[in-house]
Amino acid sequence: MTSNHDNYRPKRYTLVALCFCAAFICYIDRINISVAAIAMQDAFGWTDTVKGFVLSSFFVGYLGMQVAGGWLAHRIGGKLVLGVAVIWWSVFTILTPPAAMLTFSMLIVVRIAMGFGEAATFPAVYALFAKWVPERERSRTVTLLLSGAPLGVVCALFSSGWIVENMGWPASFYLFGAVGFIWAVVWVLKAYENPGDHPHISPSELELLQNQQPVKGQHFQVPWKKLVTQSAIVALVVNHFCVNWSSYMLMSWLPSYFRDAHGVSITAAGVYSAAPWLTSFVMMNVAGWIADTLLNKGVSLIVVRKSMQTVGLLGAALSLLLTSQADSAPEAMLLMCAALGMLAFTYSGFAPNTLEIAPKYAGILAGISNTVATLPGIIGIVITGWLVDMTGSYSSALALAAVLNILGAIVWIFLARAEPVID
Repeated sequence: MTSNHDNYRPKRYTLVALCFCAAFICYIDRINISVAAIAMQDAFGWTDTVKGFVLSSFFVGYLGMQVAGGWLAHRIGGKLVLGVAVIWWSVFTILTPPAAMLTFSMLIVVRIAMGFGEAATFPAVYALFAKWVPERERSRTVTLLLSGAPLGVVCALFSSGWIVENMGWPASFYLFGAVGFIWAVVWVLKAYENPGDHPHISPSELELLQNQQPVKGQHFQVPWKKLVTQSAIVALVVNHFCVNWSSYMLMSWLPSYFRDAHGVSITAAGVYSAAPWLTSFVMMNVAGWIADTLLNKGVSLIVVRKSMQTVGLLGAALSLLLTSQADSAPEAMLLMCAALGMLAFTYSGFAPNTLEIAPKYAGILAGISNTVATLPGIIGIVITGWLVDMTGSYSSALALAAVLNILGAIVWIFLARAEPVID
């Protein structure tokens, strides 16, 4: 006979799975406009520069709530903040088509409002993970969480092209927006703020997690000056910025790149664009497993973090430079797979580092880091559109992303640390 103990599944796995789903939904709602914008550009007569402003407007709102989202997560709880955030951005996803049909200004306002809601996602999750995820599980847990992003991108790219061509571009916003409300019901029923709040958690799991409860509530004081001046935090923020420049550029412009540079259809552009993100999803989880395996074999934490980050950034830089020379869509797709597959290794470098250098303030630090790392979503996407208009190709945009990756690797090698720098 099997005992209840034998059948026990750690309750932290449920929380992590739901956070993964939130990240997935976050990105299907964020990315569907990258495909829909091709049809919207034709319908509304946008230039590439104007389309760049549409795609980047989301990040204006995304920039504004990062730090506040982390602060709220520590003050009132990550569960509440994340739940409200998902409902908020789902509403504005559904409002995107009617806003676009009213005025261009209204579309920009709705996209900014949507970004405002999505901004709280990762700060809230990091605040929860600081309570629920043991140190030796952080690499694969954080990479699993973040791999929800490329999986969401894959889903959006594969399906959005078909939806746009067969049902019209507004349908993708209505269908994807509805998913968030389903998730919210499950979140309310299954998620708990603290391990001790869970009525069915085992004593052994509670003991494993009880020593990592961060400060919160009314006595929560934030050492703001230290959070913006420590060299290890500077290294984290710079690297997050550099990684996101490549990610956001490709996220927003990859379908247009395949359509414009290689002459494929909207549906084919979605399929070609999805393959690199599927590679990213797989390699994020492979990299997380490699990182935690190395740690369990005795390799030092700082060596693992520096190795994963540096290999990822330099490998992605080389692949991006080679992509500018691609002669066909399949060749470009393979090189983009290499670029995003290598970049996936960085999510076992800088991403878990947030929980290591400031564990008590992980949500706040995630908000600060995400604030700076959102700038590529604003300026990077617009600059990409401007470079395409000015040069008639994507080569300059790809080269700029490669240079930033190399810069990030240099900063990381010299400044990164893997122990608490703030008590």
